[in-house]
Amino acid sequence: MQHDTPINHEEVQKQIELMGLASVGKASIREVKRLIDNIELATGDHFVRMEMGIPGLPPAQIGVDAEIEALKNGVAAIYPDIDGIKPLKEEISRFVKLFMNTDVSYKSCIPTVGSMQGSYASFMTTTRMYPGKDQILFLDPGFPVHKQQCRVLGISHDSFDVYNYRGEKLREKLEEHLQSGRIAGLLYSNPNNPSWICFTERELGIIGELANKYDVIVMEDLAYFGMDFRQDFSIPGKPPYQPSITKFTENYIVFISSSKLFSYAGQRIGMMVISDKLFNTHAQGLCRFYNSDMFGRAMVFGTMYALSSGTAHSAQYALLGMLKAANKGEYNFWEPVKEYGQKAHIMKKMFTDNGFKIVYDMDEDQPLADGFFFTISYPGLSGQDLIEKFVYYGISAISLAITGSERTEGLRACVSLVRRDQFPDLEYRLKKFHEHHPLKEKISY
Repeated sequence: MQHDTPINHEEVQKQIELMGLASVGKASIREVKRLIDNIELATGDHFVRMEMGIPGLPPAQIGVDAEIEALKNGVAAIYPDIDGIKPLKEEISRFVKLFMNTDVSYKSCIPTVGSMQGSYASFMTTTRMYPGKDQILFLDPGFPVHKQQCRVLGISHDSFDVYNYRGEKLREKLEEHLQSGRIAGLLYSNPNNPSWICFTERELGIIGELANKYDVIVMEDLAYFGMDFRQDFSIPGKPPYQPSITKFTENYIVFISSSKLFSYAGQRIGMMVISDKLFNTHAQGLCRFYNSDMFGRAMVFGTMYALSSGTAHSAQYALLGMLKAANKGEYNFWEPVKEYGQKAHIMKKMFTDNGFKIVYDMDEDQPLADGFFFTISYPGLSGQDLIEKFVYYGISAISLAITGSERTEGLRACVSLVRRDQFPDLEYRLKKFHEHHPLKEKISY
């Protein structure tokens, strides 16, 4: 290791030892964050922070104003209905129609404590519908905490790296897993965290077709709704619409986050949209755990009631205000978040100019969009090695190895917290890294 690194070498080593980390490269996202916090505090140097998927934009003011008004009106003293206040449920239904071209009753639209509560509740409920169908399939790479949720619940899960099976190849690989008969539901994110791949219409059609064939519930995580910046999805009621599994099966639950779409992460408010058919499905297995065999009732009055008795009242009014404005065309949620794609375009070039490779780079035959995340590798180094070296250069990211990716030589970089005035620092640090680690071999994918 070179000692003329941008961040003091001895201090970095000291902080790693103080945290008791056996390997920085194998640390969780939150552990990496804490380590960087400690190094910044000890040295006074600021990192180019790419480890956390936190919004880097101000929250939508419409939401802030609506929540303040609701608090002034006294909602903090009142329990909301478990499945959400009716005006919000109606606006969620309208939003899904206007921006996804999907019809769903307001009764099937449920505000959640962030999308994370939606996925947790869905794992719990879907795996209890039919005895023997008790497993979740993850189309990786993916958000590591989803698997943690399954572990906490004691739910078995399976996975595969979908990038190796794009297009028609997806059919055979997916069917290979579904044939077991144990898969109750499958989950993916679109655009994908961490790779930023986006499923094509053909791929969504394959997933929907097989979900129907094997009676599997598709859980579609739209945390980065509309952020495939190759198209403009922001005009209500006009195509193009956000691509979605809802066009290909009625066996779906969709999670929509306000954290990225409206930069409203701190109030933990998301949306769970269940197809009307699934909401009204009766499954005798649910009676083992709930007072009703109807999926929607079991979800609301069983799982959601037990988890939190509903979602924060004032945050629901914030989301109501933002959705109402977007549905009327008075607020374009797409314009502010385009900044993520623009920053990614600039940053990716800085990396590739200094010997790095983009790990996930294609959507079938199209170059990947620039967006919230991108993936990088450095020839000759594993992802674990790269993270461990990056901390001495004032750069942070997370390993793809913890996301279910088979490309363990890579890292996930998030652009959201990187300010444009940090670009010169990033470029300098990458050049220094490249100087200290001359290329010896190339990685072939």
